[in-house]
Amino acid sequence: MKNLGRLGLASVLLLALTAFVEWSGVKAAGGPQATAQGSYRVLAPIESGNLLLFPVVKANTKSTSPTPFITLDEGIKSGQVEVTEAGRVRGLVRHRGTIDQDGRFRPVPPHEENRYRGDEVNTLVLVNNSGKPLLLLAGEIVTGGKQDRVIAKDRIVPAGGEPIDLGVFCIEPGRWTASSETFGAAGKIPVHSFMVQPTVRERAMVAKDQQQVWDSVRGSIAQMQVAAAPSANESMGGGFGYARSAGTTSYAKMMEDTTVSAKVDEAAAQGMKSRDQVLAQLRKEGAVGVVVAVRGEIVWADLFADTGLLSRYWTKLVRSYAAESLTESVHRAAPTEADAQRFLDAPSGGTETSVGDVGVYRYRELRSGGTETFVLESLLPGTGYDVHISKLRLRNVEASMKPPRPYTPMIYR
Repeated sequence: MKNLGRLGLASVLLLALTAFVEWSGVKAAGGPQATAQGSYRVLAPIESGNLLLFPVVKANTKSTSPTPFITLDEGIKSGQVEVTEAGRVRGLVRHRGTIDQDGRFRPVPPHEENRYRGDEVNTLVLVNNSGKPLLLLAGEIVTGGKQDRVIAKDRIVPAGGEPIDLGVFCIEPGRWTASSETFGAAGKIPVHSFMVQPTVRERAMVAKDQQQVWDSVRGSIAQMQVAAAPSANESMGGGFGYARSAGTTSYAKMMEDTTVSAKVDEAAAQGMKSRDQVLAQLRKEGAVGVVVAVRGEIVWADLFADTGLLSRYWTKLVRSYAAESLTESVHRAAPTEADAQRFLDAPSGGTETSVGDVGVYRYRELRSGGTETFVLESLLPGTGYDVHISKLRLRNVEASMKPPRPYTPMIYR
């Protein structure tokens, strides 16, 4: 991978550090553009089939100490993070409260507190019993219970074991019966750990609408069925085709199907082949993120606070991008490093939504033109920096016309 000239990231970085001291609802992000020139630099891409992955490094920035966070996969594997349905905890959930549009703290009313005392099995509750703050990313899958779910937004859960209401969307529209008493992160082994592909992730993050999430799940499953189906020659030769998960409505089960999984691995081959070697090179370059192009179209960017966090999420991110590359779409000419840099540098001013947890995190959504940027900032003692930034190209006109709004957990009736 080669280093190119230095260009800047869009206004989201300076905004994340200085522009909004107080919490807000939806407001215009006015004033001069804050461009933070030279903050990020795109490197030459890793090419794998219909997928291009452009590593991103920080420029003119000293290396930072490793972040203190534990991931969902790590927490569930160690048993220090527990997930269950709300009806099973019988009122253990206690909310810190919310921030109103005037920036004032408002505790959860008693009637809202009590709603978790009933049999609300459709609401997930998470407990972080580890000694570290837990980082959750939008798009991560939690399996078990009556439905598989996807985390709806980035957030940080402080250490200490206080149960929280985990905002999720269902990604299994065809089931409402318990499949397992045990909840876990999707993926039976670390190399097959995954999150939903960008199409589904966008619906959860941008549209914040359960029906649109279901529709995108159905569409993605249908596309992967086609991608995993054997060719005529393979069928005549008795080759193994898509069969085990035929008819499923579960995104997780589809991704765990051996044939689909093999297709995803094939699509991600260059990003996963000699994984340790790829990650070693990323660490050497100081990569903290990646810009993603599928079939010639730049669709997404994920940026982290440090190389270590990128490395820990690399497998599940790359496999989610690879799943997206299996879907049919128009082929375009391959983008260049300059194209990827322009995508990062595109202004992120416009309208902004800010939600979070006092003293823990701030999660901001910035919309401008055809892009949407999500910034997770840690407010925990000793942090005060952006932990994760997602930038995506809006591909749904209807969604891009809707003003962003503060996130509220979905309750299925």
